[in-house]
Amino acid sequence: MAAINEKGLLGKFLVWRVRYIKEKQFIVMLSILVGIVTGLAGVVLKNMVHFTHMFFTERMQVDSGNLLFFIYPFIGILLTTLFVKFFVKEGISHGVTKVLYAISRRNSMIKPHNNYTSMIASTLTIGFGGSVGTEATIVLTGASIGSNLARLFRMNYKVMTLMIGCGAAGAIAGIFKAPIAGIVFTMEVLMLDLTMASLVPLMFTAITSYVVTFFLMGDGFVFSYQITDKFVMANFPYYVVLGIFAGVLSVYFVRMNLRVEQFLERIKQTWKRIAIGGALLGVIIFVFPPLYGEGYTALDDMMAGHSDKLLNNTYFFGFRDSAWMMILFVVGLIFVKVIATALTNGSGGVGGVFAPSLFTGGVAGYLLAMLINMSGIRIVEPSHFVLAGMAGTMSGVMKAPLTAMFLIAEISGGYALFLPLMLTSVISYLTSQGMEPYSIYARRLAMQGDLLTHNKDKAVLTLMKLNKVVETDFKTIEVEATLGDLVKVVSKSSRNLFPVLNSNQQLLGIVLLDDIRKVMFNQELYSKTYVRDFMTTPSVVIDINDSMEVVMKKFEDSKAWNLPVLQDHKYIGFVSKAKIFNTYRKVLIHFSDDE
Repeated sequence: MAAINEKGLLGKFLVWRVRYIKEKQFIVMLSILVGIVTGLAGVVLKNMVHFTHMFFTERMQVDSGNLLFFIYPFIGILLTTLFVKFFVKEGISHGVTKVLYAISRRNSMIKPHNNYTSMIASTLTIGFGGSVGTEATIVLTGASIGSNLARLFRMNYKVMTLMIGCGAAGAIAGIFKAPIAGIVFTMEVLMLDLTMASLVPLMFTAITSYVVTFFLMGDGFVFSYQITDKFVMANFPYYVVLGIFAGVLSVYFVRMNLRVEQFLERIKQTWKRIAIGGALLGVIIFVFPPLYGEGYTALDDMMAGHSDKLLNNTYFFGFRDSAWMMILFVVGLIFVKVIATALTNGSGGVGGVFAPSLFTGGVAGYLLAMLINMSGIRIVEPSHFVLAGMAGTMSGVMKAPLTAMFLIAEISGGYALFLPLMLTSVISYLTSQGMEPYSIYARRLAMQGDLLTHNKDKAVLTLMKLNKVVETDFKTIEVEATLGDLVKVVSKSSRNLFPVLNSNQQLLGIVLLDDIRKVMFNQELYSKTYVRDFMTTPSVVIDINDSMEVVMKKFEDSKAWNLPVLQDHKYIGFVSKAKIFNTYRKVLIHFSDDE
C-alpha cells in the first residue's frame, strides 16, 4: 500500500481503515461500491444512447429510403471527433483493448477522465447511428471506476487489477443483466486469474451492478422476444454447421475490421479521414438501415418472426415478401456489418465490436435457418439459430466461448438452449483458433508484445520494462583509442566489459577485460596497439523497443550473459541476464502477491 498522508478527511479515513478494517473485508466493500457506481453508469449510458437514437429516428417513414441515414452517422462522427480532439485530447475508442493495455503496461492505472468521457463520445457516435456497440464503452468506464477508486484508497497493483476486473464484470452484468457472463468475461477476455480471493469481490460487484440496473430499469431482458420452445435434438447437425460457419465468419470479422481501420489510419489528415470514412459509412447505412446503431432491434425482429421489418426505410421495401430478396439482403448485412463498424471507429467514432459481433452472428444464424426451411429438409425455429449464431460469432471474435454461452442464455432467457449454445460456441472457437489465435481485442497488443495472458512466465515478462533493466554505468572507449587509453579507462571502471564506439556513438564492438589481461601491463604496446585490435563484434544486439520476450529469446539463442542495447542505432547501455532474473523475481512476487 502507498504511504498515507494523515492530513485531510480522506487521510484520516485511510488511517482508521488500516487500524480497524481488514484488507480482505475492505476489498469486498470496495467491490460493492464499484458495482453501484458502474451500474449507475450503465443505466445512464443506455438511456442517453436510447433517447438520442429515438429522437432522430422515431418519425421516419418506413416505406422508402431516407437520406437522413446517410447524414446522421457523418454528423455523429464529426461531433465525436471534435469532442475527443478539443476536450479529451487523447484516443478513447477500443475500450477493452485500452483496459488490457492498462493492466499490462500502465500498472493497472486508467486516467480518471475515462469515468465519463467515453460515455459522452459513445452517445454521440451511436445515438447518431454509428454502427458500433456500447459494451466496450461501459467496460472501459467500469474498469476506470474500479482503477481510480482503488487508487483513491491507496491500494496496491494486485488490488487495482482486481478492481479493474470488478468494474468490467459489473459493466457486463449491468448493461446486459448477465452477472455470470460478467464474471466469466474477466477471466476469458481480460485474462485475469480467478482465485477464491478474487472471485468473491467479482461476484459482489456483478450482483450489485445487476441489482442497481434492475431497480432503475426493471427486470426486462435485452430482447423483448423470449425463448419458450425447447431444443430439438434432431437439429444437432445443423448447429455443428452453424458453429463452423460462425468460426469462419469470426476470422473474416477480425481481419476485415483490422484492414479497414488500417486503411483509415494511413489517412493522416483528420478531416479528410472523417470525410472519407463518414461518407462510406453513410452510404452503407443508407443501403442497409438495420446497421444504424447497435442493431439489437433488428435481431429482436428476426427472433419474433418479423424479418420483413429489416427492409423498412429501404428502397427494397416493396420486395419484403420475396424470400430471395430477403436472403440477398441478409447476406449483405452479414458481410457489410464489420465494414460499417470499422469505418465508424476508424473515422473517429467511439464504440465497441461487442454488439456488432452479436449482430453478425445473429443474422448468420437466421440466414442458415431460412435456407434450411426453404430446402424442405426440415423446419427449424429461426430464433434458436439467431441466438446460437450470436454465441458462435462472439466466441470466435473474442475467443470467449464460456462468456458467449452464458451471455446469450442470460439475455434471452434461453436456458433451454444451453446445449446448442455450448456446441456452437465451442465449434466456432476451435474453427477460428487455428486461423486467428488472438481475440479482436488482443490481436494488436499481442503483435506489440503488450498482452498479459494466463501464462505466468509470459505475463511477468510483459509486466517487465526493458528500460528499467538497462545498465548504463559502463565506461566506453573510442575505436581509434590506443591500448594505453584503454588501460586508463579500465583503471576507472568496476566492470570487465567495455563498449567500443565511433564518433556518432554507434556501437562497433566490445572489449572484454580477459582479452587484454595478458598485455595490459606491457607499456611498450600502449602506443603501438589499438582498441580495434582487441574488440569483437557482438553477435546479437537488443533494440530498446524489443519486448522482454524477444530479449529473453536473444539471450537464449546467443548464450550470452550481457547484451548491448541500442536506440536509433546508437549505444545506450547493456542488459545482463543476472539483472533480468533479479527483476523477474521481484515482478513475480509483486504479480502473485495476494495481500
